[in-house]
Amino acid sequence: MFKKILIANRGEIACRVIKTARRMGIATVAVYSDADARAPFVRMADEAVHIGPSPASESYLIADKIIAACKATGAEAVHPGYGFLSERTSFAEALAKENIAFIGPPVNAIAAMGDKIESKKLAKEAGVNVVPGFVGEIRDTEHAVEISNEIGYPVMMKASAGGGGKGMRLAYDEKDVREGFESVKREGLNSFGDDRVFIEKFILNPRHIEIQILGDQHGNILYLNERECSIQRRHQKVVEEAPSPFVTEKMRKAMGEHPVTEAITGIDLVEQMIRVAAGEKLEMTQDDIKIDGWAIENRVYAEDPYRGFLPSTGRLTRYKPPVAGWTDDGEENGRRGVDGVRVDDGVYDGGEVSIFYDPMIAKLITWGQTRDEAADLQVAALDRFELEGLGHNIDFVSAIMQHPRFRSGELTTGFIAEEYPEGFHGAPTDEAVTRALAAIAGFMASAEADRARRTDGQLGDRLDPPAKWQVTIDGTSHKVKLGHKHIKVDGEKIDIALEYTPGDRLVVAEIDGSELAVKVAKTRTGWRMTTRGAIHNVRVLPWHVAPLASHMIEKIPPDLSKFLICPMPGLLVALHVGEGDKVEAGQPLATVEAMKMENILRAEKSGVVKTVNAAQGDSLAVDAVILEME
Repeated sequence: MFKKILIANRGEIACRVIKTARRMGIATVAVYSDADARAPFVRMADEAVHIGPSPASESYLIADKIIAACKATGAEAVHPGYGFLSERTSFAEALAKENIAFIGPPVNAIAAMGDKIESKKLAKEAGVNVVPGFVGEIRDTEHAVEISNEIGYPVMMKASAGGGGKGMRLAYDEKDVREGFESVKREGLNSFGDDRVFIEKFILNPRHIEIQILGDQHGNILYLNERECSIQRRHQKVVEEAPSPFVTEKMRKAMGEHPVTEAITGIDLVEQMIRVAAGEKLEMTQDDIKIDGWAIENRVYAEDPYRGFLPSTGRLTRYKPPVAGWTDDGEENGRRGVDGVRVDDGVYDGGEVSIFYDPMIAKLITWGQTRDEAADLQVAALDRFELEGLGHNIDFVSAIMQHPRFRSGELTTGFIAEEYPEGFHGAPTDEAVTRALAAIAGFMASAEADRARRTDGQLGDRLDPPAKWQVTIDGTSHKVKLGHKHIKVDGEKIDIALEYTPGDRLVVAEIDGSELAVKVAKTRTGWRMTTRGAIHNVRVLPWHVAPLASHMIEKIPPDLSKFLICPMPGLLVALHVGEGDKVEAGQPLATVEAMKMENILRAEKSGVVKTVNAAQGDSLAVDAVILEME
């Protein structure tokens, strides 16, 4: 067995590998860029080596720097995690030349599967049905247009070395190909060090199902059942579950490092990878691989679904997951976390989410005896997941968990586009939850007033705090009255028990025998309350004050339609117009890269460019003005 291994990756996957290595008694080495100098995985490892500037192309993608770190620390093996160098044949070959083990597939398997062009060729030779397309080398944009016209629209342009949603563009016509081909090449080069692109026919309403395979160096190969990955956005997985609600036992047998796989099989995949790379024989057989219960994973991303899922970067001013980060105690049930809830993360309270890497913050995994039980646990855990300082998708994945179509198992990769065609505005809220929120808001208002009346130096006697409130939730007002042993909302009693101390950020109420967790943030006239996948702006006024609100003058926001405003922090990689240029509605004006993804900003209306305030290569802050129209 190895005595020391190096993890050639970052974030939650690096933390995940370090935890298992530590349990196995193996020392670990982390490598890190400037942006990750204070990251948790760097502190967790026994040793850490700095390998360069923040961009991955200058640090994590430089094989020579990884090998040099191995030599400097005496690491006998490298675990590549996923992404970065994990699917690059040249990296595995370079390690072999230095007698450093690669904890992953053999070189020929990486060559076949890591390169999507080669994998499609191999699949066709093996008689496997593949999506029609062109898998040769594409010379330039004109060649890409020619190929796309031959295949027939819509087509998908993909970086050969791509993954995780990077280096992919859907094109419905020639215009889309011309606008997107160079972006695909750049994303492939920046994220994977390879700008080769292939084009294939886009399949409408497919399902995305994967099967994990584990093999040793002694000819033993097992499949660890399937996982459903169909719910995606921009071709990046958002929800994963195992088993798939679509796959039958017959299909499973014919078809045949993941937390959901670990949760239903009880197998530590990282441990098995390390043992196989060290030359050990698999101790289990296919008959030992069972399905126990159901597991669902939601990926918590730094992206704002309320603003069109734009990438969000910045400091995590508050990071408090529903349970502590997963620790590898070696117990089979321990892989299911605490009471069926597990968090795999690589961030910390006060840490920074940068523009240089993917937007992953954490993976939330739940396990239950049934699929509905696992989904219910997700909703409850997401309600308790406190994350502030940047945009995130917690509400969105909670809404998916509650969605009738998700519960039915009718999933395709078009789920998000089909169910949220106008964007995401929060999950629907039923009347019972609204009434509960009104009762909680009234209770909190009385607690705040009770503290205020105890402030020293006030004139007059201490009066009892108000017990009657007008609570307005999403534009609808409710009368809330607090009694000694009950709360009434619009004249009806609510059986509710809760505690609140001014300053609390999370309130957990028991209502009719069930729990409702609500994240609360104080505003000038009430609270912003978040639960069950939706944000509610709640105004709370004493009854005798509420009628005066109708006399307040409405604040009208300024007209910003003539400005092109950067919607997220990022790098201006291309400026497509200059001062004096005439533009039409829908025309590309600028391209901004954030978190390894390029975003095209288009004109909302026709006009003439008056002034340009930014230049190609500038780093832009959110809401920075790029240009102004006349």
